Amino acid sequence: MKIQKVSGVSYLAIMVLTGLCHFALALDKKDAAAGRVETAADAETDEVIASNWSDAKLTAQGEKLQAKYTAMMDGLKKDLSAAVPAVDEQKKSAFMKAHAAVAAVPSAPNPNKLKLAPPRYAPGNKLYAAAQSNAVIAAAPILSDVDGFLSSDKLDIKMRKHALLAHATPRMLALFAQQGKEEEALIDELLGDDKLIKQIMELGGCYQGKYAQAMQIYKAIQKASTRAKEGFFQSFALASAMEHPDGCITKEGMTAVQVMVEIFLDYEKAYLDGLLDPAFGTYSDFNWRFVMYCSTVEDMNWMRAMLRNYRPDHIVNPDYKWRYCGIVKTDVPYTSNVHRPVRPDLNLTRFQEYFLKGGICGPRCFTGKLSTSAFGIPTRGARQTGHAAMCHWTPDGWTTVFGAHWTFNSHRDICGLDFSLEERARNATNEYMKVMRAEWVGDSLGEVKVSKSQFGIKGDLWNALGFYKKLAIIEAARIAELEATGAELAESNEEAVTNKVVMIELTDADKTIVFGKDGVIAIPPAACSLPENTGKIHFMKTIDGKGVQVHYSLAGQRPELLKYSFELPAAGKYEITARVCTVTVDQKCLLRVNRRTLVNVDLPYTKGMWEDTKPAVLELTEGRNTIMFTAEVPNKGVSIKSFTLKPLK
Repeated sequence: MKIQKVSGVSYLAIMVLTGLCHFALALDKKDAAAGRVETAADAETDEVIASNWSDAKLTAQGEKLQAKYTAMMDGLKKDLSAAVPAVDEQKKSAFMKAHAAVAAVPSAPNPNKLKLAPPRYAPGNKLYAAAQSNAVIAAAPILSDVDGFLSSDKLDIKMRKHALLAHATPRMLALFAQQGKEEEALIDELLGDDKLIKQIMELGGCYQGKYAQAMQIYKAIQKASTRAKEGFFQSFALASAMEHPDGCITKEGMTAVQVMVEIFLDYEKAYLDGLLDPAFGTYSDFNWRFVMYCSTVEDMNWMRAMLRNYRPDHIVNPDYKWRYCGIVKTDVPYTSNVHRPVRPDLNLTRFQEYFLKGGICGPRCFTGKLSTSAFGIPTRGARQTGHAAMCHWTPDGWTTVFGAHWTFNSHRDICGLDFSLEERARNATNEYMKVMRAEWVGDSLGEVKVSKSQFGIKGDLWNALGFYKKLAIIEAARIAELEATGAELAESNEEAVTNKVVMIELTDADKTIVFGKDGVIAIPPAACSLPENTGKIHFMKTIDGKGVQVHYSLAGQRPELLKYSFELPAAGKYEITARVCTVTVDQKCLLRVNRRTLVNVDLPYTKGMWEDTKPAVLELTEGRNTIMFTAEVPNKGVSIKSFTLKPLK
């Protein structure tokens, strides 16, 4: 087996980054009396709190239902156990010994006594990598012997149904079904639908085994939308319900079912309105699980509108690693000790607040997750010790953003390495079916599963074979993982300074000042004397592609100028306004007229929408006039669609 090198940054750099985050969190816990400040909770999680039925009691009817589901599961287990092929004892012994040796690997050396030592169960640990390689070799002859069995679909229906019952547990199903005839019928419908069970189990089953709750959500979505009954929208509805059986957010006055229906319908409308990424509709069932992510409809609609207005270049960015989430590195600076709310008088959402002063790793990764998921890109959390990062889908695979390599990630008790392995192995669909069958066999035999939180540790024979089959798949197919994206920017503002925008092609119309018959002068942003991108000034197409806007960014250490010149037949007074879009407050710009007159203009806080500045009066001369625009430093970013001069009579 080829041992993979840990991508991204070095272990030492990762430890430094994490140490910085711990330091920032410590600062944020001070001065709490002055207002809510960012804490470890902000940095590490924004997940919905799941419901817990573990303490619930079965009624008499519930006990009957539990017995019914148990009998069904036991019957399937008996049939499957009889069909499982025998494994050569000598090969099995050699394999299980090699597999156990992986778990016995000692901790990686930590000579510098870093607070965060290199991970024990990861390819970066040479002893672990060697032990895992030996286990892969030992698994190969057994996988070869049982390949015919794992290639056959004859037992799939029984395997999938048993795996579902074992994962859901008869008791949990009975607790749900005992609530009433409608709930009982829902479970019967699920257990009687082989086609649906097939799809459910092939997309990875239901989070925490909550199949009943997921079915409630799935059926409610289908009732609300006819599109949810077929095609990719059906896959989206089912996968979302499986991933979020308790709802992906909590919302006052709404049940989890109502919340999930509302979010699904919003995605459906956004897709029909052409607001989602072009890749939406092309994902595998597995990737559909991660489109919905801890965001309200209101937040998603704001993000879509704001990004389309304020920074359309992030939407059309050909580099999918930075598409959408690039807004974080350009406009949500890393800033510690931010007191929330920054502006309580404005009654802003938490995401609108993040743009005012930035934040530590939590607010930045939350904003990144919202920006990608709002446009329909599958997105997950990537929690790291003392740090919050994110990961998302690209056409070339998944990547971690604003954090270290997969080795250091976890989300919902699944380590990053395990998730990366699974999502890559699933690209080889036929071979991955063998993985699932091996795991389903393990379920039928009551085996211990391979740990998803410790990469490849634990697990009895068939479940372990499934794990090593995944490793064999990616090695044989050469399915490489993507390196971490922006790991060096996890707690840095460097990219906000060095971010570059590709220069667009400007037409004559884009650069032409228009004089109207009524004396109104329309000045397009690109009509300046030097319409070229700089460290601070970026020209970009409007989202509809029909016009050009200019973005004056927060990057750079000094102000830069936009200079516009034009001829007037007669002197006079004019009102000047600019069509602007801002995401921060208290911004000012300076107009310098004919090199001698300075005019201060307040930029309105538009919350990412387009709005005109208040008119300022300029005295212009006959003949050539020059107006120069600049923003005061430190500015916080403004997009400009046009300047308008209106004569005063």
